Amino acid sequence: MKYLLFSLFSMMLTNMAISQIPLTTVPSGGNKKAAVSERVGLTDITIQYDRPGVKGREGKIWGQLVHTGYTDQGFGNTKAAPWRAGANENTVFEFSTDVKIEGQNLSAGRYGFFIAYGPEESTLIFSKNASSWGSYYYNPAEDALRVKVKPKPLQESVEWLKYEFSNQGPNSAVVSLQWEKLAIPFSIETDLIKEQIASFHRELRTEKGFIWQSWDQAAAWCVQNNVNLEEALLWTDSSTHNFGGDHSFTAWSTRAQVLNKLGRNAEAAAAMKQALPFGTMNEVHQYGRQLLNLKYYKEAFEVFKGNYDKYPGQYTTLMGMTRGYSALGDFKNALKFANMALPLAPDKNNKNSVLTIIDKLKTGKDVN
Repeated sequence: MKYLLFSLFSMMLTNMAISQIPLTTVPSGGNKKAAVSERVGLTDITIQYDRPGVKGREGKIWGQLVHTGYTDQGFGNTKAAPWRAGANENTVFEFSTDVKIEGQNLSAGRYGFFIAYGPEESTLIFSKNASSWGSYYYNPAEDALRVKVKPKPLQESVEWLKYEFSNQGPNSAVVSLQWEKLAIPFSIETDLIKEQIASFHRELRTEKGFIWQSWDQAAAWCVQNNVNLEEALLWTDSSTHNFGGDHSFTAWSTRAQVLNKLGRNAEAAAAMKQALPFGTMNEVHQYGRQLLNLKYYKEAFEVFKGNYDKYPGQYTTLMGMTRGYSALGDFKNALKFANMALPLAPDKNNKNSVLTIIDKLKTGKDVN
């Protein structure tokens, strides 16, 4: 009898426990769960939210269903709650690095997102509390950032609330909440330079640092963006002295570019002398063109001449000699090499280009 009673009691407890297990169902009110993410610069931005629908309530959303400013919702511990900026649980923003929202700093992390709506000006609130349900427990002491933005009308109605990224740049984007006929946009900006250099520091200490190309890539990026040049020069030490980079035209030419940026032109020229024996015909030709653009005509001619001596009778090197002689004002020799290059032109566009050059040289005009 005791055993029977114990068994019945155990079954009752089990049934009670099972009855309390929440099962997965469609969110209340048919609101749709959603997430959208974007990489801005090197920063991953993710937005998780629930999407309420207009459901025939046109004209009754903003200022009515979405209350103006702050309100007492009759539940929770706040008497001045902003809108949850979605439905059901908190709308949550997550940033993998520090960002700027409308020009104001916000640290990397996960934030509950609220809006104190106003038709002329709305306040966006990023809260350190990202785990509460809605805004019933909103506490201004937990605010990480507040910014004010201006809502904008939409031409077409958006049935289901959504967040959308637009106007993406290398290190910026605009995020806008859109619902019914209103959008609330705001800008997000990342410190791409800071994050990229920090990424280089991390990755160059991994297995990626055991090839010269990684060190060269980091240094070349710094040249392109004109930042962190002293450290970039140290990175070129690694790219030109390890893992085969000592025989790489690319590695040595990147080092020369860093030195030029630092105003150490003589050292840059020495680095390019190291590079030239390892360059392909086209790499050396392009370097000669760069020297022409910098108006280093004598140096450019020497590069074109060395390339021609190594690869005689090629269309590319013949055109290099054409440009080299023209830059020095020797149009007679430039015309000779242009005529040699003409029958070797690889396609119609190149042939027409050579014909134009020949016409200029005949009139004594520089072709560069």
